[in-house]
Amino acid sequence: METDAPGTMLKRERVRDYVLELIESRGAGDGIPSERALCAHLGVSRPTLRAAVDELVAAGLLVRQHGRGMFVAPAKITQELVSERATLTAPQAAGAWSSRLLEFTTVPAGARVGRRLRMSPAGRIVYVARLRLVDGTPMAVEHLHLRADLVPGLSAQELETGDLYAHLRERHNVRVHEATQTIEPTVVTRSEARHLDVPDLSPALLFERLTTDTSGRPVEYVHSLYRGDRYRIVSRLTLGPAASDAAPGPAPGPAPGHHPGIPPGDFTCGDPVAAATLGDVQETDGQVPGRTDGQAAPDHREP
Repeated sequence: METDAPGTMLKRERVRDYVLELIESRGAGDGIPSERALCAHLGVSRPTLRAAVDELVAAGLLVRQHGRGMFVAPAKITQELVSERATLTAPQAAGAWSSRLLEFTTVPAGARVGRRLRMSPAGRIVYVARLRLVDGTPMAVEHLHLRADLVPGLSAQELETGDLYAHLRERHNVRVHEATQTIEPTVVTRSEARHLDVPDLSPALLFERLTTDTSGRPVEYVHSLYRGDRYRIVSRLTLGPAASDAAPGPAPGPAPGHHPGIPPGDFTCGDPVAAATLGDVQETDGQVPGRTDGQAAPDHREP
């Protein structure tokens, strides 16, 4: 498998963060500097800049208009799976998940990551890029940003073997508690396709997660790209009380808004929606069979 030169993924990550900063500071339809101008400002090559921009175009955050330039895309419709009052459980999956380090270094957080981790842009973070595998088959490319002051002496072995959150708890006294995660469809770039052993522009799922500890302090910011041909998310929703528990009388009015995959007005019981979510690794002819209860992307217990 062809691999990136050392430092390439980090450089691309820095470019991505800078362009995301531009996007987040502008409104839909606003332009951003040209690729030529961005290359000169950031001191990177055109291929490095193009790879980062291609990822953001594929994610629906930027729009290219031939002959005019690049513009901020319209805001996406956001649908929360459960409200803050409800609990989302993410079952831990069985199976042979493993990791292969692609990059591992300590660098300044930068503006965007520093803001998410509530630290100075000059503060140090541990940046990790790793390939996630199931039964030896590439499944995801993951980029981790961990506060360096919380994980002194973090080793490569901790990131390749065992349970990462267990390592944080037992070796660094960091107890993760909550996470906010988004999931969006996208496609892989050329570099990601090489790592995942799929064709360029193959469908994928983009996960972004911010994890906090028991005191509410940010611990890690992660974004991961999962293969769309081998990975899916399964949700089980409890839409209301059992028929035998339902009280007699007129049906309550429609719940406000709507829930994922349920058209507005179809769910009328008015009760909170309880949900359980897991990842599902799909079987593919000629490849290693997946599991029926795949690794749960919202709550990875293994690095």
